Amino acid sequence: MRELSDILEEYEFLEGDERYALLIELGRELDAMPDALKTDATLVRGCSAAVWVYPTEAGAGDEARLHFLADSNAAITKGIVALVIAAVQDRPAREVAQMDVMEALAPFDLKNQLSSNRTQGVPNMIALVKEHAARLADA
Repeated sequence: MRELSDILEEYEFLEGDERYALLIELGRELDAMPDALKTDATLVRGCSAAVWVYPTEAGAGDEARLHFLADSNAAITKGIVALVIAAVQDRPAREVAQMDVMEALAPFDLKNQLSSNRTQGVPNMIALVKEHAARLADA
């Protein structure tokens, strides 16, 4: 998965529909999420499309790093999920637990680039990611 800074560099160069195309491309680049993991337990509430996020991890305590599998049944929403995941993927759990993910995503100006129903679930995605990070960091 690409680094968020690399994605932003490309995103800032693009306009309008090209940005949508980049989001769709990012969604396609996500690690495949097996259908068996797409359950009610991994479903993110409050999203206009179905979004599933499944946390995995490597290591324990201070060495614990987060890795997420995610998917959506809508291409642009899947791209937004990929942005959220790019901000936290393979980072130490303690770092993610303290991170301001919304601030990391602010340069993408998603609220002005996308309709409100496409972005309404972003805070819920972030909350789920941070909750898992905090639980892992405290383990």
